[in-house]
Amino acid sequence: MSEDPKSGLGRRRPGLGRGLSALLDEVGPGLGEDSNAAVPGGGFRGQMVPISRIKPNAKQPRKRFDETAQGELIESVRRQGLLQPILVRPLDGGNFEIVAGERRWRAAQAAQLHDVPIVLRDLSDSEAFEISLVENIQRQDLSAIEEAEGYRRLTGEFGHKQEEVARLVGKSRSHIANLMRLLELPAAVQAMVDRGEIAMGHARALIGTDEPERLAKEIVEGGLNVRDAEVLVKGPGGKINSRRSGAAAQERDADLVELEAHIKDATGLLARLKFDGEGGQLTIRYRDLDQLDMLVARLTATNI
Repeated sequence: MSEDPKSGLGRRRPGLGRGLSALLDEVGPGLGEDSNAAVPGGGFRGQMVPISRIKPNAKQPRKRFDETAQGELIESVRRQGLLQPILVRPLDGGNFEIVAGERRWRAAQAAQLHDVPIVLRDLSDSEAFEISLVENIQRQDLSAIEEAEGYRRLTGEFGHKQEEVARLVGKSRSHIANLMRLLELPAAVQAMVDRGEIAMGHARALIGTDEPERLAKEIVEGGLNVRDAEVLVKGPGGKINSRRSGAAAQERDADLVELEAHIKDATGLLARLKFDGEGGQLTIRYRDLDQLDMLVARLTATNI
């Protein structure tokens, strides 16, 4: 399909779920991968522009770049040049904003390249962010918090429902909901997840606790695995959603606690069981209508 590079994609397809590989189908095989490997068949059908005209996207999902991996990419670019183009969209003044390929752009700067290959596409803010998020998730470059923030932006700023986001990134809706709930944790705990001091499993155990920062520090200082962290959280002062004293918390039946954990794992939502000897009450907390819709869908599924 021939087109003026400045004209965009020609026939526009729905942005949600289009993905990086679909956008680059016309350009050449393998160009959606953020590496500097040689392109099968030789070259690409992009264009060369001065690197000074390419600007990073301040709102791209990934905020951290592995220094070791980036150093290896810089050396590769110094030896071979930039073999894969950077996906960009137009800005005012003849400049371009990176949609995918910031690692390559950074490496090209460090290698002191003057011109770099680009693929130019006319993309909306939502489309550009979707592509950037999908690319980083596929390459597993995002921390759990970065991924959760990306989902929150898609649902909040761009108005996508959680099930739409799940289809976009190829994940389950419960995965989306569980990750977004990590953003309920204090900023200090989120930073510990970002730095790799605690894992996503640790962080999930801390959601809804009275003192998540204190518990997170105990997890790090004790070198606890996720199972040990869950035991810690269920101890005095750490019981999920409990505002009672440590002695009262200890009185809760262990079977009820375990059932609550199973319900939380199955729904991604906090659950509370009360048992009066014969019957009881189950309370499940949801934050918004998307979470309620997800819960109703699970409860009314035909395989239940």
